[in-house]
Amino acid sequence: MTSQQSDLPGFRDAKAPSDDAALTLDPARLIMPKRRRRQPPAEVRLLRLRELPTATDMMDTPERVAEFWRRYVPASPWWNPDVESMVCFTVNSRRRITSYYLIAMGTLDSVLTHPREVFKTAIVMSASALILAHNHPSGDPTPSEADIKTTRDLIRAGQVLRIEVLDHVIVGKPSPERGQWYCSLRELGYFYAS
Repeated sequence: MTSQQSDLPGFRDAKAPSDDAALTLDPARLIMPKRRRRQPPAEVRLLRLRELPTATDMMDTPERVAEFWRRYVPASPWWNPDVESMVCFTVNSRRRITSYYLIAMGTLDSVLTHPREVFKTAIVMSASALILAHNHPSGDPTPSEADIKTTRDLIRAGQVLRIEVLDHVIVGKPSPERGQWYCSLRELGYFYAS
C-alpha cells in the first residue's frame, strides 16, 4: 500500500505480504453523508416586478403579441438574444394583458417547457387565457416539429385546467427575404381540438 492510499479513510490492507496488496473497503471507517432534512413549509407571495404602461393593450392578434414582445421582452433583465426564451402572456376574459413571465431559457435551438411551469403562474394570476411566445435566435420564425408538439401538449393541458391557450407566436428577426419577423401557430393551422 502506498503512503497516499494509507491516508485515505475507509481503506485498509488486505493482509497481503507485499506493498502491492489489494485494498478492501472498511465500512466501519467510511464517512457517511448526513441525511438531508425535509424543508419546512414556507409562506409565499406573488410579487410584481414592475408596472407596464400598457396594461390595457389587447392581445387579440399575433401582430400585437409580436409588437409587445419587441417593446418589452428585450428590456427584461433576464433577456439573452443568443438562446431561445419561452414567455407566457396572461390575459383576462377581455383579452387584455394582465402579466407576462419567463417560463424557461434554453439553448441556441431549443427550450424545454413543461405544462407545470407554464400554468403555475397563470393559475396564481387567475388568468382566463394565455398566449405563448418564444424567439428563434437564428432569426427564422418557422416552427420546428418540437414547437408544434409542445404547443399541442400545452393546449391539451390548458383544456384540462380550463385556461385556453390562444396562440403560440414565434419571434424571429426582421428580414427582407422573409417578410414577417414572427409567425403564429394558430394562423398556420396547428391549433385544433384533440
